[in-house]
Amino acid sequence: MSLTWESVDPPPRPRVTPLGWALVALRLPAVALLIFGLLPVFLLVRAVERPLCGSRRPASPRISRFALRNALRVMGLRLRVEGRPMGVPGAIVANHSSWLDIFALNGGEPVYFVAKEEVARWPGIGFGARAIGTLFVRRDRRDARNQQQALERRLLAGHHLCFFPEGTSTDGRRVLPFKSTLFSAFLHAELRDRLWIQPVSVTYHPPAGADPRLYGWWGDMDFATHLVRIMGHVRRGEVVLSYRPPLRVADFADRKVLAQAAGESVRVGVEEALAGGSAHGRPEPR
Repeated sequence: MSLTWESVDPPPRPRVTPLGWALVALRLPAVALLIFGLLPVFLLVRAVERPLCGSRRPASPRISRFALRNALRVMGLRLRVEGRPMGVPGAIVANHSSWLDIFALNGGEPVYFVAKEEVARWPGIGFGARAIGTLFVRRDRRDARNQQQALERRLLAGHHLCFFPEGTSTDGRRVLPFKSTLFSAFLHAELRDRLWIQPVSVTYHPPAGADPRLYGWWGDMDFATHLVRIMGHVRRGEVVLSYRPPLRVADFADRKVLAQAAGESVRVGVEEALAGGSAHGRPEPR
């Protein structure tokens, strides 16, 4: 993140109960087993895919989707998917509330994330991010042309890239204006007539009685503390992925107009989901 969003209100700091700590002790190893236990299988499948399929990945993304989707369940979050992922070439853009977005979005449909370069150096997380095909970008204008070429190569290979145009995460109760920088790659002459952008709204519904900002991760919030607080909740929450109608890139004159349209679609989806309230009384998620 190039910026850090701050709130005028202090972040929620719920106390973890003894029962909550017991849940953390059970859930944390289970999540680690799902992610790191399946990693050797993923790498083996990818080693077979690479010489046979090149940049295409017909099987390995299904393994990461299984691991991340079920890790989300273990952490105490149901995943609900509304709408349909697009079946055409292009990218998805979403609002950014938390590190949990990675689990939710890859749990809904296999995607390849676009992340800041620093993530590649994070212990453990960086290795896993590289393994699943994350594209790392450097926020430096001097390297803008190289970054655009890297995006174009991945898009031409048929990868569905996913990025967060807000540039930072929030408390999950709002959508910040979308930055247009990365949208320029989609308007390249070789791509604009072939690509679509699908806005996706990611909305969190906490357990009954919990702070509505429980799953948001922003400011100087510590990752480990945030993880423990989420895993220590006895009741389950829900994350809703709303796949919005795709936008045809060729219909937009420039990157700023495209970014604005995508941001507005995501904002409407988030507002609709928040207005709908929690998951109580809804059909069981798939």
